[in-house]
Amino acid sequence: MDLLEAYRRSLAEFIDRVDQIEPGQWSDPTPCSDWDVRTLVNHVVTEDRWSVPLLAGRTIDEVGDRLDGDQLGADPIATAREAAAQAEIAATHPGAIDRTVHLSSGETPATEYLRQLLAEHLVHGWDVAVAIGAQPRLDPDAVHAAAQWFAGQIDAYQRNNLVHTGVRVPDDADEQDRLLASFGRDPDWAPSH
Repeated sequence: MDLLEAYRRSLAEFIDRVDQIEPGQWSDPTPCSDWDVRTLVNHVVTEDRWSVPLLAGRTIDEVGDRLDGDQLGADPIATAREAAAQAEIAATHPGAIDRTVHLSSGETPATEYLRQLLAEHLVHGWDVAVAIGAQPRLDPDAVHAAAQWFAGQIDAYQRNNLVHTGVRVPDDADEQDRLLASFGRDPDWAPSH
């Protein structure tokens, strides 16, 4: 699957889950033990907002602190939709995929950055889904694209404490469950209500 198509699908997967959040669910727990639903969605919206200037060639210093703190405001669902739409426009802008992106970890090819965001949207889309009781199955082609990329990244992510380790899945687990486990998620996670 083409990277931009996989990225688009990951955005759609995330927004589909956000659209299903009920007003009383924003403070519900998620598989990210330190984050409730609102904090998790704010994290992804912030990433989407960062992607716009970064894919345009701006540096972190040029962006400054304007994307710190709460990005969701009074209408988090509309804000998430708008941020995803702007992120998609930035990623598909002619030449954006060929750029070098200035990340905190150093200069990175835009293709690598988009693969990171692809996985981020899928995994956090799943986080939202299971937190609110929505359908947790993700687009299998987008999952495959993320899993292929992450297989070569998992050791670095673990070394840098970017994912939790030790989550085991059965040998016959499907690709989505294996991807979730590699990101430190228990595919059977459910809120303890």
